[in-house]
Amino acid sequence: MKKTTLKSDIVDALSLEDLCRFCQAEETWVVELVEHGVLEPIGSTRGNWRFVGTSIVRAKKAHRLNRDLGVNTAGVALVLDLLEERDAILRRLALLETV
Repeated sequence: MKKTTLKSDIVDALSLEDLCRFCQAEETWVVELVEHGVLEPIGSTRGNWRFVGTSIVRAKKAHRLNRDLGVNTAGVALVLDLLEERDAILRRLALLETV
């Protein structure tokens, strides 16, 4: 009987090219997101940028806002910041309600 093992490919970080492919977005658009502070890559130059967890999630949300609602890059930055602030407030409220 053949022994089977489960292999999980966990990705720690995505390169700029991989993030573009993941979000189905153009490289120039992702660079714009970095310039507006929406994404914070690790690395000093585009060639060695790596995007981790929160940046990957933000990029996907940013792409949906842009694609589905037509929100420009500055608007995406504002919307994502407001959503994160709202989520933090809701978490604090839930914590206070349990006390």
